[in-house]
Amino acid sequence: MSKTESKLYTCGMELTMDVIGGKWKTVILWHLRNRTLRFSELKRRLGSITQKMLTQQLRELEDDGLINRQVYPQIPPKVEYSLTEYGEKIIPVLYSIYTWGIHYAQDFNLELDIPSEILEKIINKEI
Repeated sequence: MSKTESKLYTCGMELTMDVIGGKWKTVILWHLRNRTLRFSELKRRLGSITQKMLTQQLRELEDDGLINRQVYPQIPPKVEYSLTEYGEKIIPVLYSIYTWGIHYAQDFNLELDIPSEILEKIINKEI
């Protein structure tokens, strides 16, 4: 059961932040925006996240209806994650947050470790 089912919300922002808030959920959704990924691929892209935390965040995103978990009956087990229709609906919001972060970094002279050609492609929604 999703944690949102047992709570009465009085603000849409409160509900949204309960669903996508935290250090990792938006980043997980961001990495799934254009592709299906296996657990190990997500772990590699996220770097410092622990296996336990990634598992927990994926379960919560699945419970909240933002990602699909596809298990293939084979040995070794293969599990893939992708966005649901609701997960896809949050991507334009994440693009806005991403671009805001880039402008914030520029305005406050903060360094981003992202090649400029990648930044441009993401801002132009090419990747």
